[in-house]
Amino acid sequence: MTEAHSSALDRRFRLSERGTSVRTEVLAGFTTFLTMAYIVLVNPAILGQAGLPVASVASATCFAAAFASILMGLVANTPLALAPGMGLNAYFSFTVVQQMGVPWPIALGCVFISGVAFLILTLTGVRQLIVSVIPSHLFGAVAGGIGLFIGFIGLKDAGIVVANPATFVGLGPVTQPGPALALFGLVVIGTLSVWNVRAAMLIGIVLTTLAAWVFGQVAPPTEPYSLAALTGTAFKLDIPGVFGLTGSHGLGLLEILFVFLFVDLFDNIGTLVAVTKRAGLMDGAGRIPGLNRILMTDAVATMVGAMAGTSTVTSYVESAAGVQAGGRTGLTAVVTGVLFLATMFVAPYAQLVPLAATAPALVVVGGLMLLPLTEVDWEDPMAAIPAFLTVAMIPLTFSIANGLAFGITAHALLKLLKGQATRADWFLFTLAALFVVRFAWMAAA
Repeated sequence: MTEAHSSALDRRFRLSERGTSVRTEVLAGFTTFLTMAYIVLVNPAILGQAGLPVASVASATCFAAAFASILMGLVANTPLALAPGMGLNAYFSFTVVQQMGVPWPIALGCVFISGVAFLILTLTGVRQLIVSVIPSHLFGAVAGGIGLFIGFIGLKDAGIVVANPATFVGLGPVTQPGPALALFGLVVIGTLSVWNVRAAMLIGIVLTTLAAWVFGQVAPPTEPYSLAALTGTAFKLDIPGVFGLTGSHGLGLLEILFVFLFVDLFDNIGTLVAVTKRAGLMDGAGRIPGLNRILMTDAVATMVGAMAGTSTVTSYVESAAGVQAGGRTGLTAVVTGVLFLATMFVAPYAQLVPLAATAPALVVVGGLMLLPLTEVDWEDPMAAIPAFLTVAMIPLTFSIANGLAFGITAHALLKLLKGQATRADWFLFTLAALFVVRFAWMAAA
C-alpha cells in the first residue's frame, strides 16, 4: 500500500488518533472474520430446516454480513462486525415457521418490519425508554436462556438428545454415525478452543464434514453450485403478509415482531458494551461514542438482510477477537466485510455440510453465551426468580418469547408486591399487562 493510500485511510478512520495502523487493522479484520466465519455454514443449516433453500441462505448470509460490517465501519468507525444472529435464526426457524406455521416469506417480512421499528425507536429516543425499564439481570438471563436454547438445538440436531415418552427427553444412540460424528466435532472444536485457535469452530465444522464424507454420511447436493443462488431468497419477503393481507396469524405476528425487536436490542447493547469497553472507546462517563449511528446501522442491516433472505442481522461479540488483535477503528469491520463478500463465491457449498457438522458449533456457541448469567445476583430473590424463569422457559418451551414474557411479568409483579412500584414504571407494567393478555389469548386459542 502506497503512503498516499495509507494517509487517506489514516484520515478517514482516524488511525493515528486511536493508536493503530493499517496493518494492525487488516490483521484484526482477518481475526474477526475467522472467528465469525462459522455462521456461513451454521445459519443455512438452521434456516434450511424452515424450508429456505440452503445455498441461497448461505449466499444471503455472506452478503448481509458483508454489507452490514462494511456499513458499520464506514458510518460508525467502530471495529464491530455484524452477521445474522444466533438465537434469532433459531427462533425464526423453529418457533416462527415450524411451530407457529408462519410461511418463511412472511417471517422475513417480520424481520424487515422489526428493522424499521428499530430504526424508528432509535431516531425517536424510545429505545432509551425500553432499555431503562428492563433490569440488567434480565439482560443476562435472556442471553443465558438463548444460549441454552441454541445448545439444546445443537444436541437435538446431533441426535445426542432425543424425545423420550417417559421423561420428555433422553440420551440418543451416541454410537450411531450421526451422533458419533457430532461428538467428534465437539472434541475438535473444544480442543482447538482451549488452545485459543481463532478459527476453532470453522475448522471443526470442516473436519467433521470431511469425516462424514469419508464414512458416507453426506447425501449428494440437491442444488447445483451457482452464484445466482442468492436469488432463491432475495426479495422473497412478504411484507403485506405481515399485516394479514395474505394470511392470518392473529396476535402471533405482533409477538414475533416484539421478540425480533427486543432480542436484537438486547444483543446490541450487550455486545456494544463488551466490545467498545475492550477497545477503550467508551468515554469517561461510560457512554459509547456514536451510539445512535451504530444502532441505526444495525437497523438498516436487518432490513437489507431480510431483503437478501436471512434472519435478523446483529452485532457479533466475536468482534472482541479483532479488538484483542489490535483493531480500534471501522477499518477492521470493513476488512471483515470484504472477506465475507469474497466468501460468497463458495457459499453455496454450504449445502454439502451435514447437521452433524454444524451441531457441535451450536453447542459450543450456546455454552459461551452463558457468561452473562454471572451478572445476576442469585442471592436476591427479586433478581433470581425472574432471571430463572427467563432462563428456564426459553429452552423448555422452545420460545424466546415465552422466556421474555415470564421474566418481565415476574419482575413487574414482584416489584408491585414489594411496594417498590412508582409512576416511572408505567412502561414496565404496560409490557407486563400485554404479556398477561398474551397468556390469556394463547389459553383461549
